[in-house]
Parts: sequence; structure tokens; C-alpha cells
Amino acid sequence: MSVVIKQSGPVAEEVIQLVTRERVSALSAREWKHRLAGYGYSIRDTHDGKHVLETLPHHVALCELPSELFH
Repeated sequence: MSVVIKQSGPVAEEVIQLVTRERVSALSAREWKHRLAGYGYSIRDTHDGKHVLETLPHHVALCELPSELFH
């Protein structure tokens, strides 16, 4: 059973910190996504331009990622 993490709260903040740390370490967006896959996460782009972090392999949405990570 998958657990959906709400966008706010200490667990979501820790996940976003991990995602941010990996973005700083990665040389490209492709490498960043590969590194996140190693942790069991993927990034899904929505039709309205947002980015959602989700689990692998079941694609359960965890939280929306800040747009600053993509610029």
C-alpha cells in the first residue's frame, strides 16, 4: 500500500530537501532525474506547467515541487 505525503509537513519538507540537494549535485536535468530514480522517485510534468514528485514504480503523487528547481 502506498502512502501519499501531503504537500506540507515535516516529511514533505525532508523530501523536498533531498530533491533540492540532488538538483544542486547534478550537472543536468537528465542526471537529476536519474539520481532521483535511484531513491525511488520520479518527476511528472502536469498539463498546467507544474511538476509533481511521485513514487516509483507505482506513480503515487507525493507533492508539488517548487518551480525554482526547474530554472
